[in-house]
Amino acid sequence: MRSLPLVFWLAAVIVSFFLNLFGLMRLFPLFLTMPLLFGTILCTLWTLNNRNRFKGFQKRMW
Repeated sequence: MRSLPLVFWLAAVIVSFFLNLFGLMRLFPLFLTMPLLFGTILCTLWTLNNRNRFKGFQKRMW
């Protein structure tokens, strides 16, 4: 269940990459596909980096 966001973002990167290829062929506007590709790569890397983050020691309540 934890790998579901990762699979989603990887699929989004693949889709946005192909949209960017269509943008380079001038089938889609390039000023829309470039930020879309950048955003999906950024969110994918953020998801990969944020999975195993140390959240600190748990404070005990006496």
